[in-house]
Amino acid sequence: MRIANLLPIRDLLPLFLPHHCETCGSDVLGSHQFLCSRCQEKLPVTGFLKYAGNPVEKLFYGRCRIQQAGALYYFTKDSLLQHILFALKYREQKDAGYFLGRMIGYALQKTDRFDEVDCLIPLPLHPRKENRRGYNQANLIAAGIVEVWRRPLIPDAMIRTRFTESQTQRNRIDRWQHMQDVFSVAKPDLLNNRHLLLVDDVVTTGASLEACAKSLLSLPNTRVSIVTAAYTL
Repeated sequence: MRIANLLPIRDLLPLFLPHHCETCGSDVLGSHQFLCSRCQEKLPVTGFLKYAGNPVEKLFYGRCRIQQAGALYYFTKDSLLQHILFALKYREQKDAGYFLGRMIGYALQKTDRFDEVDCLIPLPLHPRKENRRGYNQANLIAAGIVEVWRRPLIPDAMIRTRFTESQTQRNRIDRWQHMQDVFSVAKPDLLNNRHLLLVDDVVTTGASLEACAKSLLSLPNTRVSIVTAAYTL
């Protein structure tokens, strides 16, 4: 009887502690949703995760032996997705990372291309940058993925050995050169003989992901696939 009496109070909590959509402010959403359904439908899905030879995979052709790769959404300036990623990286909105990860996880459930993946590896940040931000956004996205697409997550498998400034102002060639010898494997015994899914927020030229993947591929009998939340047009 006591439990029954508490249920109406629980149901009334949203009236006193409203939960709003991150982008439009609507309160018509569940307590664990980051976006309302209307905003979520506006996100530009690429469909890349379902198809071989997609634009993300082509970034690595002739440069790095990647098994499968893909990004869930298209990224453009002044878009809804840019707002979400800005909130994740610069406004301490960790829920944005978990949300993006869950959306990737649901997409991975609908394709068999990544079924042989053994575990997830988030692209590491340099300790100085991670301490300044308070977290690694790639790790949050990976954690969101495994909430719905069950695989082990090894968040500290890789380390970033050299601090690098933002690459947004660099051209394609400069980005590739700038990322040489930036990553190192911290826990090789956990990664040998496994198919690893490397996770990041956005892929543009693929320079950072390629550099990290090459370090992973130096391990015995290791395979690497890549997934990101967004692909820059």
